[in-house]
Amino acid sequence: MDDEQVRRRGLDRVNNFSDAVVAIAATLLILPLVDAAAAIGDRSVGAFLSDIRQQIFVFVLSFVVVYRFWTIHHTTYSRLIDYSRPLMLVNSVWLLSIVFLPFPTEILGLANIIDRPTTALYVGTLLVTAATGMLAQWISVRDPSLLTAQARQDTQLVASAVATGLMLVALIVAVTVPVIGLYALLLLFLANPVERLLPARMRDTKP
Repeated sequence: MDDEQVRRRGLDRVNNFSDAVVAIAATLLILPLVDAAAAIGDRSVGAFLSDIRQQIFVFVLSFVVVYRFWTIHHTTYSRLIDYSRPLMLVNSVWLLSIVFLPFPTEILGLANIIDRPTTALYVGTLLVTAATGMLAQWISVRDPSLLTAQARQDTQLVASAVATGLMLVALIVAVTVPVIGLYALLLLFLANPVERLLPARMRDTKP
């Protein structure tokens, strides 16, 4: 087995490990709801679902977020033909944030009052995930030898930079305006409009 094959096999292991970690983290999100179901008692299903509606909302929100981050991660790493130590380090932090997410999700689901620290912990975790995803992309484009020939031509950082910037704004809004709270994450839907508003030279410039 030559060196290139060894490197490709190593990259496959990185991708497989990352996918497995994301799958486990996504599965952990549902466990609190499974535990809650064991305590349904004499309540009707409707009453039970009403009682845990906050937990259900946070679960769905977190699952959608994890899935979205995974698709971005998949796109980024599918463009690679090799990896580097900096990329591995950033990927480990990205995975750490994904694994950690079920913890603030559980706190949000059980909290009677969602205060600033709780919101900051949740949105802050998402910001770390977004930022490390952008950093991984930046590392790959700064070292073209890691990318496929096609990826060297069309990879840009604008989309991930805008998404990370909006996540930072969402964190600031969620913490400074508690009444808005998690609804600040709706700012992420502005990603595409913001990209279109950017000057053409910024959208077309390669990193």
